[in-house]
Amino acid sequence: MRIQLKTILLLWALLASVTVGAQQPKVVFLSGSHAMARVATSSNYLLLPVEEKAAMSHVRVIADTKAQQDINVKLAVDAVDYYVTLDLRPYKGRQLLLDIHHDGKARSEAALRDQVCWKQMRTTDSFDTNNRERFRPLYHHTPAYGWMNDPNGLVWADGLWHLYYQYNPYGSQWENMHWGHATSRDLIHWQQQPVALAPDALGTIFSGSCVVDKDNTAGFGRGAIVALFTSAGESQTQSLAYSTDGGQTFTKYSGNPVITSNVVDFRDPHVFWNEATHRWNLVLAAGQEIRFYSSANLKDWTYESAFGSGHGSHDGVWECPDLMKLPVKGTDQEKWLLIVNINPGGPFGGSATQYFTGQFDGHKFICDEQSSTAKWMDYGKDHYATITFSNAPEGRTVALPWMSNWEYANQVPTLQYRSGNAIARELGLYNYGGRTWVSVVPVKEMSLARGAKTKRLTPACELVADLKGPATLTLSNDKGEKVTVTLDDKTGTLTMDRTLSGDTAFSRTFPGTTSAPTHGTISQLRIFIDKCSIEIFDADGKMAMTNLVFPSTPYNQLAVRGKVRTTIYPIR
Repeated sequence: MRIQLKTILLLWALLASVTVGAQQPKVVFLSGSHAMARVATSSNYLLLPVEEKAAMSHVRVIADTKAQQDINVKLAVDAVDYYVTLDLRPYKGRQLLLDIHHDGKARSEAALRDQVCWKQMRTTDSFDTNNRERFRPLYHHTPAYGWMNDPNGLVWADGLWHLYYQYNPYGSQWENMHWGHATSRDLIHWQQQPVALAPDALGTIFSGSCVVDKDNTAGFGRGAIVALFTSAGESQTQSLAYSTDGGQTFTKYSGNPVITSNVVDFRDPHVFWNEATHRWNLVLAAGQEIRFYSSANLKDWTYESAFGSGHGSHDGVWECPDLMKLPVKGTDQEKWLLIVNINPGGPFGGSATQYFTGQFDGHKFICDEQSSTAKWMDYGKDHYATITFSNAPEGRTVALPWMSNWEYANQVPTLQYRSGNAIARELGLYNYGGRTWVSVVPVKEMSLARGAKTKRLTPACELVADLKGPATLTLSNDKGEKVTVTLDDKTGTLTMDRTLSGDTAFSRTFPGTTSAPTHGTISQLRIFIDKCSIEIFDADGKMAMTNLVFPSTPYNQLAVRGKVRTTIYPIR
């Protein structure tokens, strides 16, 4: 099936490249690793042929003898897997030159000349991004094409949920980090928007956050959306940009960077307004600790303290932190929740999301327990880089994860795009066994997306299972591929086995079983099925599990054991 998929995408790519008035660049070869291409700018795009097994080529885009941008792309050597585009619209009417260096092993000029990319490179006025991926989700956010990882800058403003995300427009594997952008009114249906932030002289654009500056503390205008993000150059520094048109376009601050450090892994700033101190607070990851800063104007930051030693898992680099205050269910207490994503070091290998609860006074975070045993927000293998939306309405705490794992994210069996987001979820706190835990439930919008009840599983549906005691649910298809979900009252665990779920051959670490503590009795499970994912929630929020699956055909059969009543709702 993999060969068939690649063939279909190749045919699509070849068809997309044949456009009335299309022109091939004029290429000259200067050595076995160096070429230059003169590109006509009368069309909107230049199609760049990609082959994922090829070595990287470095392309400098030069207009009127000045460097405009630098991109890394795996230009096709032997065969074309798919196409990406270089946007020519900013260069209309100008002389455009591509300075191309092939980074592979030493080659002769003849070998470089014989690469298929030169014959397949074309200008075009349109680029077809219609979905041609059989595994592309139906109700989860994915980019139209290219690579995506961490959600960034999540913010609600003027009725829109803004999702910015780590994005590579020049291939479906990690590289060339930009901020992609999508918007939604219901957290389910997403509208793709133009790229929000592109690399500059300080580096590529790594993860960060956005806030609505309601009181104009930064001086960019009342209600401006201000982004804090990591500039990933020779060192990782923190930069600022602002938007005065509702988050559609951003202007980078002339005083960047605004925070620097000599720490190698120094990234992912998350900002929030602290009403108690009437200042902005910022948390970011520095190696294997979290650092806290404060500011009155979002530009000038004061270091306050650090947290991490002796707490949680330190089996990998700490990334993508978030900090918020939440009520503890059933009590009159409030606690602060510190989210820390880690890679590697997850409970089942690779990346995962751990968290800590405690108190924060605007200067220092004090955890309410001293333990090197991590608490995990989600017990699946494909839940990472989870952060929350700023400025969410109705006091909501809405989180959005990246739905993949760094162990195999670059190898999953899709080509037109790679990676999606898990469904949005609401966070809370509850006590169990003398400790405070995070509760996770699907956002209320997921219930509103239910269609009329059906008797069979569909490619995109919610399966509600009402349980009395231990139970097993098996989702399968006509090919014998299956996923088994088991609730064990004796051990107090829920497990999901995806060993026989479908295509698992792309990674030796993909097949396996994940297991979660239930923290008491589970009476109802909500199981969300999409074309390449299964997400399981205790209806009361006591556990969550997010896993990818790649069945050759959608699961359409359900078998149950135990006292179980099931209801199936298609997702609209």
